[in-house]
Amino acid sequence: MSVETPTGKGAGDENFPVGSFLIAPRLRPQVMAFYAFARAADDIADNPDLTSEDKVARLARLGQALDGKDPDSVLAKAHALRTALATSEVPLRHAHDLLAAFTQDATKRRYADWGELMGYCALSANPVGRF
Repeated sequence: MSVETPTGKGAGDENFPVGSFLIAPRLRPQVMAFYAFARAADDIADNPDLTSEDKVARLARLGQALDGKDPDSVLAKAHALRTALATSEVPLRHAHDLLAAFTQDATKRRYADWGELMGYCALSANPVGRF
């Protein structure tokens, strides 16, 4: 089964720079692997043709592949990120936090207050900055 649901969106379509020339060349492959993984997960979470349950299941498979527990080749972006991070000191936690945020996107539409919204940001925006 295909897991990803690509929109065709790429780094050049983002509202923020991806892989800036300010990043040391030796780190760019890890940054791009993180971006590709995040883009794939975001595309799943935002896909209007998938049910919430299907989104959650697909995101869970990305998480399993990230941990090396699902060797399926359709999860190549998760495998590539795991490999890239193995050569650095960056923990997988940041990618798992993103998956938690995207899973929340698939199941929660509104936030009751500022605290809830900041909790979501701790899983979505913060991991990108930490990475």
